[in-house]
Amino acid sequence: MGLEKLHPFDAGKWGKIINFLKEEKLIADDLIVQAREATDEDLLVVHTRRYLNKLKWSFVVATITEIPPVAFLPNFIVQRKVLKPLRTQTGGTIMAGKLAVDRGWAINVGGGFHHCSSDKGGGFCAYADITLAIKFLFERVQGVSRATIIDLDAHQGNGHERDFMDDPRVYIMDAYNRYIYPGDGFAKRAIKRKVELEWGTEDSEYLQKVQTHVEGALNEFKPDIVVYNAGTDILDGDPLGGLAISPQGIVKRDEVVFRAARSRGVPVLMVTSGGYQRRTARIIADSILNLHSLGLLGRQQPACALGSPSLDQMVRDSAKDFSNLSLQ
Repeated sequence: MGLEKLHPFDAGKWGKIINFLKEEKLIADDLIVQAREATDEDLLVVHTRRYLNKLKWSFVVATITEIPPVAFLPNFIVQRKVLKPLRTQTGGTIMAGKLAVDRGWAINVGGGFHHCSSDKGGGFCAYADITLAIKFLFERVQGVSRATIIDLDAHQGNGHERDFMDDPRVYIMDAYNRYIYPGDGFAKRAIKRKVELEWGTEDSEYLQKVQTHVEGALNEFKPDIVVYNAGTDILDGDPLGGLAISPQGIVKRDEVVFRAARSRGVPVLMVTSGGYQRRTARIIADSILNLHSLGLLGRQQPACALGSPSLDQMVRDSAKDFSNLSLQ
């Protein structure tokens, strides 16, 4: 429909990541687990009925997605072309949470809608997939009762912060540009480890802070799952992020988070969140390739990559798991 031209987000980012990983022979068509669209029943685990009803009004969706012309489209088109893809990514995050617990890690190449809370969307985030994934794990997966959110998108993750404001089971670390959207002072009260960054922060300072605070967060609170919001809008030149991190810095950042979690035996679920330049898909693919080469994508972190299960076999096994997994 051309809607992607009206917002800086690269709507083709997720497919490009998969294609890059195929080109590098890391995955193949028969190894891709397709996300299932989250149903109303799934969404009501977190969202209010009142909020979901609001999404039946096109002007509300236009405000949330920051695409004004959406307000003039019939809502059945908005549901099919705008909201269904977002519901599918949301279902993917929920599914990936279960997979992370079973396998030690999971990456949803979409998701990370961290500005959406149970009763309010915004910032291109219509569904609270991070909150949903954690609530599903708490309610339906035995042995998961504590979660750490590590949010390294350039923007404050005010949605999940509002949802878990008074929940002692969830520890939130958030590192973000202090001067940009959303500037939600109320939501900041939920952040246990707050890292506010200046305009133009570069690799050296950024990676030192990430290393220090990720280690500190995981030492301070022992979770059963880490949900890692890995936004690439920290990239130098991003029109919305205002930071100046290099592609190599992003790859290293992801490595730091995975290494910290996996070395402690804590499962990690990664979602890709914001990133508003065409080159971010390539960077995300390169990061996943790096994590694989370092042996950080395995059932457990091995002492070395030798002897660890092949990624191909792990994904085949995971696909079998998903054939029996219901969001209901």
